Amino acid sequence: MYLTSLAGNIFIVIVIITNHRLHSPMYFFLMNLALMDIGSISVIVPKSMVNSLMNSRLISYSECIVQVFFLLCFEASEYFLLTVMAHDRHVAICNPLQYETIMNKEACIQMVAIVWIVSLLYAILHTSGTFSIRFCSNKVDQFFCEIPKLLKLSCSDLYLVEVGFIAFCGILICGCFVFVVATYVWIFTAVLKIPSVHGQKKAIRTCLPHLSVFSLMMSTGLFVYLRPPSNTSSDLELTFVVIYAILPPMLNPFIYSMRNKEFQNALWNLFGNFQIQLNRFVLNSLGK
Repeated sequence: MYLTSLAGNIFIVIVIITNHRLHSPMYFFLMNLALMDIGSISVIVPKSMVNSLMNSRLISYSECIVQVFFLLCFEASEYFLLTVMAHDRHVAICNPLQYETIMNKEACIQMVAIVWIVSLLYAILHTSGTFSIRFCSNKVDQFFCEIPKLLKLSCSDLYLVEVGFIAFCGILICGCFVFVVATYVWIFTAVLKIPSVHGQKKAIRTCLPHLSVFSLMMSTGLFVYLRPPSNTSSDLELTFVVIYAILPPMLNPFIYSMRNKEFQNALWNLFGNFQIQLNRFVLNSLGK
């Protein structure tokens, strides 16, 4: 699953960078989303794979801090970026004549920069709140350092500070969720006013990948954090975390490529160019 996710997201980045037809705001955001997916899954899985191969269950304190920080940063940035991408789809469908003016290159770069800065602050806030407490045990009941599992090891009431941070950030995330839902209400209202059926299908087709990725991330996140922890076995809980942490980064490339003809054409062109270059290399080698 890790290798599939890594390969799929790397292909997305390469295709978008090498194909000038994909140098648009939507694909610029998609490239950043792929980078965030690579980061989020690479923070937790390789360490777990190494431990599994070495028959070990160890992670150092500093490694745990780094893992928590970067995991929070990449996951938060992905969520905030999906919120920005909803705004991009809204402008493209509801205000197409001013799309290039509103979503110009400078504006897109500023939006992505704000996403990264807010995500870094988000990660710093939670990481400092979590590791400022004193732990009674060094046994984390998870295959990576996860904040809820770390808070259970607290020996003092300082963990309530981090609980407060989580509640505050939960309100922020709910605000993003409401924004995305309201945005898609406006989008579908505008789509229904399009006179041609072909135009309606084309508009909906541009929104489906983003809506699918956002729904997948929200559903798996709620599936994990709203489940009753006392009623689950350790194996089932591990399955839930795998669904939440690994499944979205793995499926995102497939979701964006399955119904996106423009991206599929760019991908086949990349493979075609690679094959041509490979044939030339082989012929030159044989000639020598």
